[in-house]
Amino acid sequence: MSMTRMPIRMPMTAVKNLVARGLTRRDLARGLMGATAAVLLATASPVLAATPKDTLVLAWAIDDIITLDPAESFEISAGEIMGNAYDRLVRFDVADPSKLYGDVAESWTVSDDGKTYTFKLRPDLKFASGNPLTAEDVAFSLQRAVKLDLSPAFILTQFGLSKDNVEEKVKKIDDLTVVIETDKAYAPTFVLNCLTANVAAIVDKKLVLEHEKDGDLGNAWLKTNYAGSGPMKIRDWRANEILALERNDNYYGEKAKLPRVIYRHVKESATQRLLLEKGDVDIARNLSPEDLAAVEKNADVAITNRPKGTIYYISLNQKNPTLAKPEVREAMKWLVDYDAIGETLIKGIGTVHQTFLPMGLLGAIDEKPYKLDVAKAKELLEKAGLKDGFSVTMDVRQTQPVAGIAEAVQRTFAQAGIKLEIIPGDGKQTLTKYRARNHDIYIGQWGADYWDPHTNADTFARNPDNSDDAASKPLAWRNAWDIPELTKKADAAVLERDPAKRVEMYTELQRDLLKTSPFVIIYQMVETAGVRKNVEDFVLGSTSDSTYVFRVSKN
Repeated sequence: MSMTRMPIRMPMTAVKNLVARGLTRRDLARGLMGATAAVLLATASPVLAATPKDTLVLAWAIDDIITLDPAESFEISAGEIMGNAYDRLVRFDVADPSKLYGDVAESWTVSDDGKTYTFKLRPDLKFASGNPLTAEDVAFSLQRAVKLDLSPAFILTQFGLSKDNVEEKVKKIDDLTVVIETDKAYAPTFVLNCLTANVAAIVDKKLVLEHEKDGDLGNAWLKTNYAGSGPMKIRDWRANEILALERNDNYYGEKAKLPRVIYRHVKESATQRLLLEKGDVDIARNLSPEDLAAVEKNADVAITNRPKGTIYYISLNQKNPTLAKPEVREAMKWLVDYDAIGETLIKGIGTVHQTFLPMGLLGAIDEKPYKLDVAKAKELLEKAGLKDGFSVTMDVRQTQPVAGIAEAVQRTFAQAGIKLEIIPGDGKQTLTKYRARNHDIYIGQWGADYWDPHTNADTFARNPDNSDDAASKPLAWRNAWDIPELTKKADAAVLERDPAKRVEMYTELQRDLLKTSPFVIIYQMVETAGVRKNVEDFVLGSTSDSTYVFRVSKN
């Protein structure tokens, strides 16, 4: 199903209303699209704009979206889109992430040796295109993700799957049966939780291969198109502007309550607040602490929040010889004013947290040994031969609170003689540079890909190959941190089937990283949203792909 881009047509009454509100055609053209634009514009008024009753409109910073291919997509905003637009074999319960349930899988079994997983699919499944969804599509989707070997592929390849063996290890038995063989007897919940990740999303084999070019398995086409079976289908995406979802009437389960959902790219908190209070959007997703406090006083708006499996951190590229000094890594951890950041920049939207496992995951510990201590940092820098400090750059996505934290860190670094130059950019620019490990310092976020501690241990505490052309490129690799011993510890922890022993192993890993790692972990996200009172059943998920807008309704 290819996407069409329809011209925006504005009724004259809408144009007059826009002029009355001080807006131009170009203002709205940048924020709305296609047939939906006409509907939204028709509802505008000089006094109070109101979104259509059949459309949910969200203001959110979505400039980190790079691709719509679930085998490649690995960004926070894109995760939510994938979670609503693509099915997978299993999902976890948003109310209790420790519980798993079948999505397109009706049931599953695990062999006695713990290495073979057999899934029975629901009958009569269809993609949004109308093509039937069978075990052939499931096997193809998993094989495709492994063969493409893009950023999120490691979630599947960690089970011993490779381009050479994936067709043998992941295969269709009949139209309703698919089998996955792993190389080791992992904890079953770990394997199943990995299959809830976006990389395991099921794509329409027939449709994707119709658009294959030069053996790319449809990757180029799927970057901007849609081939799924989820409750919503992707209607259109305009980078840094808008993304639109529409109800998929071929979905096997309960149909989406609203025909369409519109994400408007709005970076500034003050602008989101204004749009929310005027009724131009139904939900605002990036409100600052100050704007949250203000909208709480609005009788037409409610505040909802949820601790997220997302942590914000600063990382130090070990290719930079200065940052590679152990004393410098530790000094920087003493040069962050965590308390001030917690009381101002992340008030209501995060909690200070310094370990790589977010609270809520098995084995997470809430230890916070670091605080702002300039004298201690100076001692460490002098020990490293840097008594007079040094100069360094930081790549920063220009959204809040990241930009504010970067500026706060810039000030506290300066107290120890570290001259920090902030290099601003949008999400795509900063991520691309970071993934190529061309940065000095990067400030960003990491969200759990699945609800198991290995999701973060695998990226913060593992780096099996530190070469530039490594197949696996976790966060430790992005920062050129070569850690063979920690990698062995992380590998052992994921194979431990005794939960109590696993907790002990992850506790030790977190303490190892606290002191030695190039990661300055600052806080765990508490996702907060302002929601207009006529919106019902909007529930924030604990991971980036579990906020299900298809369940939302309006009265």
